[in-house]
Amino acid sequence: MPSLTPLHETYCIWDSTPPSQADLLEGLAQMLTTPLSDAIPDLIQVIQVIQREILNNWFGMSEYRLKKLQKIRYIDKFHRFSYDSLLNSGHYLLAPLLRQAIEKFPKLHNKSLTASQHRVVGILNGILGDYLSRDQNPIALPMVLYDHYGEVQKGDLSGRVVIFVHGLCMNHLYWSNPLHGGIGEKLLAQRDHNTMLYLNYNTGRRISANGHSLANTLQDLLHRNPLITSIDLIGHSMGGLVLRSALFYGKQSLHEWVHLTENLVCLGSPHHGAILERMGFMLQDQLGYLPFVNIIRHLVNSRSNGILDLRYGSVRDDDWEHHPARIGAMDDNRKPAPLPAHINAFFLAGCISDAHKKNRSINLLGDYLVSIDSALGEHPNPRFQLKLPQSHKAIFYGLNHFQLQSHSSVAEQVAKWFYPPKDQQASEQIQEYTLQWQDLAGIALT
Repeated sequence: MPSLTPLHETYCIWDSTPPSQADLLEGLAQMLTTPLSDAIPDLIQVIQVIQREILNNWFGMSEYRLKKLQKIRYIDKFHRFSYDSLLNSGHYLLAPLLRQAIEKFPKLHNKSLTASQHRVVGILNGILGDYLSRDQNPIALPMVLYDHYGEVQKGDLSGRVVIFVHGLCMNHLYWSNPLHGGIGEKLLAQRDHNTMLYLNYNTGRRISANGHSLANTLQDLLHRNPLITSIDLIGHSMGGLVLRSALFYGKQSLHEWVHLTENLVCLGSPHHGAILERMGFMLQDQLGYLPFVNIIRHLVNSRSNGILDLRYGSVRDDDWEHHPARIGAMDDNRKPAPLPAHINAFFLAGCISDAHKKNRSINLLGDYLVSIDSALGEHPNPRFQLKLPQSHKAIFYGLNHFQLQSHSSVAEQVAKWFYPPKDQQASEQIQEYTLQWQDLAGIALT
């Protein structure tokens, strides 16, 4: 069972033990025996809405007759029977079978999750991770660093360390590419004394909560390995936001690892939010009167806190902690989270269209999930603008959101950013000085 950290962030989990196969079975058993209304508010009401939508839209029953029908006592009993049957089948049938399997095969306690089991656990954490963490469910993922070969990181580290952070509903194994080896393999081939580490974590928690946890995890890593000379950070999708949050809180806490961090690479990260999360919120907030949308409206309200943070790319606690409702508001009320000045930041966006097409609507959709502007940190409001030199931005046409994580051409680009030719380094330094002078001139004019 994971335990709460003694740190000031009471919502951070501090546990380095990943779940075993026995934990997976027990975690599923606990999910089956936990009232679903905890995860999906007003589940009986959802059943009623489904019935109402079917009778109204398929059979044309009027609202008056529907209200009258649902007041009948045996109809209400039917709703409660449906709910109880759903719970009882899990409670009295499936959960005992899972626990019998654990008793029959005690070696499962010592077996690590397989790749397919990691996928299942990662998805469950992305969708319900905050509930799993709250209930101390054994499959609520702790924050764990793995080595390049998929084993929990052990032993001493020195030299340059690269940390990879995956996105929503994913896991540390997604970084490898069976055809090309992925970004980690490419970087290992570039330089001696490189160490690749891959973070696995609960993507259903608040991004800022994971940011606090990662800041502490990296500080602990450095204390245990004082011979680490530099750190590079690479995040895909939500992972880029978690890294930005960790840098923000690590700098506030005066953590040493922040000063050793040289590069930050964000691949398809929604720095200013993901279009689909905002569309989901609009659907829930504005379109409840349309046929069958009521059903979706109730179900999408159960999405995790991590998913909610993707609406505008929230990386700070005060982006969400003062909202009266968990799902927040449609307005963008987040606070700026600038990057530390000494870090070389690189943002990469994907686009499903061909390079020759200039279709604005497709460019807005970007890689299916994140728009190009959001992935490149570009925003009309100067407060939120993440200013990067043009040479630190790249758009890959013909790649969708998930291909960005391990595509060979993306790996080539990251390697060029990390190990640029000397003449390119000089050119980028001049460009950086120019940007600084422009900023200073802007301050002087104001």
